[in-house]
Amino acid sequence: MSQTPSRGGSTSPEPDESELPAPITVMLSSRLMVLANLLKRGAILRYKRLTGLSSVEFGLVASLGRGPAMSVVRLAEAVGQDKGQISRALAGLMSRKLIAKAPNPKDSREVLVSLTKAGLAAHDAIVAGAQERNRRLLEHLSEDELQTLLRQVDDLTAIAAEMLEAEKVQR
Repeated sequence: MSQTPSRGGSTSPEPDESELPAPITVMLSSRLMVLANLLKRGAILRYKRLTGLSSVEFGLVASLGRGPAMSVVRLAEAVGQDKGQISRALAGLMSRKLIAKAPNPKDSREVLVSLTKAGLAAHDAIVAGAQERNRRLLEHLSEDELQTLLRQVDDLTAIAAEMLEAEKVQR
């Protein structure tokens, strides 16, 4: 390592190239992906501990929430998974009596899924856990900083959505 003089006249080590971060790791998108992955991994562990649900299952319970029953196709779209994967997870939730299935009165070919009383309790535990995680994540920010951050995230999300659409066209 070479030495470079600092303002005070002493020398400080110059970073060796092998110590420098890879260029892509300092980009905002990479940093946001690391943050998102850490948050997701922590959430999976918490919800598994609180409710015994896998990541796909807690996504389904969270999506069903306290809203009206949903079709399997709509639920798959909501969680961003394919219908087959969702069907397997729904079977597990059904066996534990966390969801109920019923034919759609408007279309008998379609099945509607909703949470049971036990499923609603799991949902409420997920929401409480999410609120606690959100509070801990943001507690160091002032109200102004939080509002600025949320606006910036919304702006970046809109730009990322535009970029995704542009990539789809490039296929």
